[in-house]
Amino acid sequence: MNTLKDFAYERPLVLGLAKSGTAAAKLFLESGLTVRVNDGKGSENDLVVSELRLLGAEVVVGSHPLSVLEDIDIIVKNPGIPYDNPVLVEAEKRNIPIITEIELAGKLTAGSIIGITGSNGKTTTTALCGHMLMKSGVPVKIAGNIGTVATDVARTIEPDMQMVLELSSFQLMGIQQFRPNIAVLLNIYQAHLDYHKTLENYRQAKCNIFKNQTAEDILIYNDDDPVVSEAVKEAPSIKAPFSTKTRLENGAWADDNSIYFMNEKIMDRNEIVLVGEHNVENILAAVSAAKLSGASNEGIREVLKTFSGVPHRLQFIEEINGRQFYNDSKATNILATEKALAAFERPTILLAGGLDRGNGFEALMPSLTHVKAMVTFGETAEKLMETANLAGISTVAQVDSMEEAVQKAYELSADKDIILLSPACASWDQYRTFEERGDMFVQAVHKLK
Repeated sequence: MNTLKDFAYERPLVLGLAKSGTAAAKLFLESGLTVRVNDGKGSENDLVVSELRLLGAEVVVGSHPLSVLEDIDIIVKNPGIPYDNPVLVEAEKRNIPIITEIELAGKLTAGSIIGITGSNGKTTTTALCGHMLMKSGVPVKIAGNIGTVATDVARTIEPDMQMVLELSSFQLMGIQQFRPNIAVLLNIYQAHLDYHKTLENYRQAKCNIFKNQTAEDILIYNDDDPVVSEAVKEAPSIKAPFSTKTRLENGAWADDNSIYFMNEKIMDRNEIVLVGEHNVENILAAVSAAKLSGASNEGIREVLKTFSGVPHRLQFIEEINGRQFYNDSKATNILATEKALAAFERPTILLAGGLDRGNGFEALMPSLTHVKAMVTFGETAEKLMETANLAGISTVAQVDSMEEAVQKAYELSADKDIILLSPACASWDQYRTFEERGDMFVQAVHKLK
């Protein structure tokens, strides 16, 4: 197991437990450091609290008192905790560094890192890249925001291995020296402004993925995204663009019939299982990273002929009486739902709703042309109903649960219709995670049979 070497701090505070915080605390304890843990929502009865105390950590739960900063020289925070948390505000006043667990992962791994970020498509691209390398016989492990704690995986990475990391803007805000050998920047759209406050803050967080790269590293980026194309001009690394619009001599590209890497045809598009025009961008990014990391064309083709999506990302569930059900619970913003709707031409019943972040849904209207009915739920149910009415959708229903939503959608559907869960909202008003929301959808679909 790789260990934390040459760490410049002796008394870390782990702010927020969850999976990444627990992993960081255990890593510090095993490295012989004096560790304090603070979780505002935790309980004295939590098993992880007892476990960490037995291992030697000081654990404070139930609130965020400023006293947890006493004698602390660095903070490792849960990515979801905003920087206006009182402990973090005070820490900045005291010039205490604040990092996320990704920084530790970069210090642990002995192999190469492929880091992937973007407003949309991160998980799909990460999974595609990892599977392409696996099928090509390249030793690889996948971790990060995709659901596997990065430090846990980084400790097992050997010098001849690749680690493919999905990285969120929340994680990337908390890096000091983290440096991926290959960075992938898929797109930058307006998102998470309740956390980042401004689009420029969000853009800068995403661009942190390449800020520590050198002239020996590679930056794969979306040449079709004007915000990305402008942002990468400041990158010191070798640039490898991808495009669905332009033939590129130095990157990956696609025309109507095939996908290519530089001047080499990889495969015909009609052989690709994954649906959605937006997924062509994800495929090109994954192909670029995989090829530059040693993947074979045969391995890449095998994946693209069989890979139908990751759970909760435009995931095909099944067909019941001619209706096809798709789970896109990961669509937590309007743009993601727009892309999901663009993947289909057949009449669609859209299931949408969730946490109200204060925005309207007028931007969704141009994408609703083939939506024959909408079923809404959660805090934004009425806003989405208003948008549906403005878009000329005559059949709209509001429900209280996912099971009701699936049942109502089925009642409103006909043979050959698409029934799509793509909420355009975060899940936290009714569910702990988008995964839980998606699982409820899948369970409700199975009950229809």
